[in-house]
Amino acid sequence: MTHLSPEEQRLLDHAAAAPMLDQVQRWAAINSGSRNLPGLAQMASLLADAFSVLPGDLLLVDPAPVESVTPEGRVQPLAHGQHLLLSVRPDAQRRLLLTGHMDTVFPADHSFQTQRWLEPGVLNGPGVADMKGGLAVMLAALAAMEASDASNAWGYDVVINSDEEVGSASSAALLRARAAGKIAAFTYEPALPDGTLAGARAGSGNFSIIVTGRSAHAGRNPEEGRNALLAAADLALRLKAASGAGFSCNPAKIDGGGPNNVVPDHAVLRVNFRPRTPADEQAARALIDGAMADVARDHDVTLHLHGGFGRPPKPMDAKAEHLFDLVRQCGADLGLPIGWRDTGGVCDGNNIAACGVPVVDTMGVRGGSIHSDAEFLLTDSLAERARLSALALWRIARGQFQPGQERG
Repeated sequence: MTHLSPEEQRLLDHAAAAPMLDQVQRWAAINSGSRNLPGLAQMASLLADAFSVLPGDLLLVDPAPVESVTPEGRVQPLAHGQHLLLSVRPDAQRRLLLTGHMDTVFPADHSFQTQRWLEPGVLNGPGVADMKGGLAVMLAALAAMEASDASNAWGYDVVINSDEEVGSASSAALLRARAAGKIAAFTYEPALPDGTLAGARAGSGNFSIIVTGRSAHAGRNPEEGRNALLAAADLALRLKAASGAGFSCNPAKIDGGGPNNVVPDHAVLRVNFRPRTPADEQAARALIDGAMADVARDHDVTLHLHGGFGRPPKPMDAKAEHLFDLVRQCGADLGLPIGWRDTGGVCDGNNIAACGVPVVDTMGVRGGSIHSDAEFLLTDSLAERARLSALALWRIARGQFQPGQERG
């Protein structure tokens, strides 16, 4: 471990002393599944109280309108919870963005609702790693920074959204607006159990393709029908067959169909694409358009596309590598090995990077088995990751990171 200055040591001690485990257990006791609006409202209120210890203006922001496609093919509004926004020293020359999410993947009727200790230091519970642990780490680091003599050297925005686990459709514009003008960003998704961070990320696009055919009697006049279910299945096969090195395609579900004696006139294909680069995203979109036109012609059906690429690909460009290097050096000075690797998973870091802002998006706790009832948090990583964030923020606030610099 490299020698730290007395100011840095005081900062780190302050961050590590925060009541993070108590916060995590209190927050994880609340079901805040992405569609559980009462639970999200309760969670937003608790977070507003917790983050009110920081200076600045704190608001709960209404979600942007979002539409969804029902299994019957109707496009209708989809409600979301409010998002938390905190803005501190908006006129500072050096400003950062810190983001997290309050929602989990576990709905109100899911069986996974309680916490238990798997062994000393290993807490199992819904959202303990992803990412109520990360929110506690973020708050601890920011509170330590506000108690330090670096507090006036920088400013920041905090965005904690309610819909990250379902694609951030109602918060994407808020994230984009708050990324503007920032020199760097940290997002508090969990790291892997060994502390490895996510590097480059693929993008993600979710689509619902509505297929409208013509019903007919399956025995008396089937030739007069236009089978929407068959057309949707054909489209799924074409899209999957054409995916390759640049992007993956996952046809996930087909809604539709009906009685065996009726040619179905309606279907909805749900499909996900994961492009690796912006050019791959364009190629995937061209594939969708071309395949839809071919299926419409071959099956004499009408198709309507709903959805889009909500998560742009996140490459490791020079600015991102420079920010990762700063975090790695902070880790080394704390005796923590910091590495990273590319992943096909997506998060709000994708959206932030697309705004030209370098981001490290796994600054949260060490944990694993997320999105399952085996999710766990390694509780010693709360203080560890709070110290890492606080030191990185301190050094950025002190001018030790400039996004235009080349790697040393």
